Amino acid sequence: MSANPAGWFDRVDAYEYRFCVRLNLACERAAVLALFRVVSRLGDGVFWYSLMAFLALAWGPEGRLTALEMLIASGVGLAIYKALKHRLVRERPYITHAGIRAGTRALDRYSFPSGHTLHAVSFTIVALAHFPILAPLLVPFALLVAASRVILGLHYPTDVLAGATIGAVLAAATVALG
Repeated sequence: MSANPAGWFDRVDAYEYRFCVRLNLACERAAVLALFRVVSRLGDGVFWYSLMAFLALAWGPEGRLTALEMLIASGVGLAIYKALKHRLVRERPYITHAGIRAGTRALDRYSFPSGHTLHAVSFTIVALAHFPILAPLLVPFALLVAASRVILGLHYPTDVLAGATIGAVLAAATVALG
């Protein structure tokens, strides 16, 4: 990797551009745009914090432990995500490329890594470590959150991949320590 992360990202952006444009075209369909806007909004935290409350209330001590582990993973993930975003300063696809439009409002300026994906993956892995019965709900939702980031023009695929990797490692560590 170059000593200049922005220069490295410029080269990677060029490779990812066509794929991003192709996926972003799905936003021209009102139903697709509406679906991914809702998924993205729920992925802001609404879905995950509701799940934590449900687990803590419905499944006793195991549910409370799971919710606590999810909160710990969330806090550490937020710190990692913010540090990387402010250090690496990769512009979002819709900012860099005129051929990509933002399908919804971004929560901040920079795109690397995807915080939505980081949290979706970490929350899913932690929850499933304790309650595998939730897999049919959580796995598709986490995948939709990850896909929404590229389809809505907010992230490049490598942002999503990095977020998923960080989230998986963080979740595995949280569960192992819990």
